[in-house]
Amino acid sequence: MHRAFIALGSNLGDRIGTLEKAIREMAFRGFHVKRVSSVYETAPMYKTDQPSFLNAVCEIEEFCGRVRLEENGPRTLDLDILLFDNRIIAENRLLVPHKLMLEREFVLRPLCDLVPETRLPPPYDPRSFRSYLRGLEKEKSEAEHMESITHLSSRLPYYRNSDPSRSTLIMAILNLTPDSFSDGGLHNPNDLAQVEDTVRAAVAGGARIIDIGGQSTRPGAQLISSSTEIHRVLPAIKHLRKTREFDDVAISIDTFYAPVAKAAVNAGADIINDVTAGRFDPSMFSTAAALNTPLILMHSRGNPSNMNTLAQYLQGVVAEVLDELAESVRLAKESGVLPWHIILDPGIGFAKDQSQNLEIISNFGKLRCDERLRQFPWLVGSSRKGFIGKITGAKSADGRAWGTAATVTACIQGGADIIRVHDVAEMSQVAKMADAMYRKK
Repeated sequence: MHRAFIALGSNLGDRIGTLEKAIREMAFRGFHVKRVSSVYETAPMYKTDQPSFLNAVCEIEEFCGRVRLEENGPRTLDLDILLFDNRIIAENRLLVPHKLMLEREFVLRPLCDLVPETRLPPPYDPRSFRSYLRGLEKEKSEAEHMESITHLSSRLPYYRNSDPSRSTLIMAILNLTPDSFSDGGLHNPNDLAQVEDTVRAAVAGGARIIDIGGQSTRPGAQLISSSTEIHRVLPAIKHLRKTREFDDVAISIDTFYAPVAKAAVNAGADIINDVTAGRFDPSMFSTAAALNTPLILMHSRGNPSNMNTLAQYLQGVVAEVLDELAESVRLAKESGVLPWHIILDPGIGFAKDQSQNLEIISNFGKLRCDERLRQFPWLVGSSRKGFIGKITGAKSADGRAWGTAATVTACIQGGADIIRVHDVAEMSQVAKMADAMYRKK
């Protein structure tokens, strides 16, 4: 079995779609796509009067080729063989290792996602790829360094979670349940006019993502079947997708059932939000991969009936949340979920007590800076949670907006990218103010 590393690049048309199609095509043709790097947006080299590129690297266990339109020019898809086993190949139309790979950050950075300590075979310089990349970084200012992107939805711009000037995204909560802790029974899944009005108000308030759920995950909630959940959420998703004014609004399906996720995506949902990070239904990973759909992996333990008994973190809550999410990411990627389709959530209120929730919020920067997970955007869902009520004395969930605002501000200061909220207009203003204070414009 041969091992090769392939560089992928595109700067024409649907760039991200082209890269994804190429990866699927390799698998379809019998190549085993073992790993894929994050995707990076880069300015063109050599011929600079052309659009920016999206670049990635994948590891396969066979061989691939190249489609070229113009030397160093625009191309729908560019595939280059960087490495083939540990061989040196020098033929008229093929040179491996690729002769220019060590001078190109757009090659080295994604390659270092996969094999940072690998070295080229003799007689090449024995330095590792990471060492070469650091040398290129020294030649550039911090603003010129490449950063990864996340493709949340074709309805939204690429999200650059390492961009210090990025704006926080607002995800509005729409529960079509009779028993959610804050707004259970507020929305009737059969009253589509009411659903539409609620979404319209959320979008006017600043929401770019609507998170639709048909199953309560509050502590002690009783599980319902996937068929019941589908019956609750599908009419709303179909209706919203038929409403043209919401064409640039992404829909997230809040579920831990793979059949619900599949039905929702086929009906028009753009994102899967799994509060169990694939633990409840192990087929969630393969389902998200097959659907080519972004997946939110939230940290939790157990299920709603027992999660409050599982809040023991001997190594500290931040460290163990990071370790467990890193394992979820590994499993997701092994199942074919692309790195640029992964979003993380520390799971405020899920298998965590008050002090642990506060520790996560006050140390959000540690989550963002973890070397294993730094390329992924982070979502936080502290809205109206019970610990806020205990601290502030607000017994009613809808009276916890002020406490929620404090948690949102702290998380944005720590680097949160998406906030999932009930009070959309109010928290949108909070996010704008926090962005003004803590993001570099």
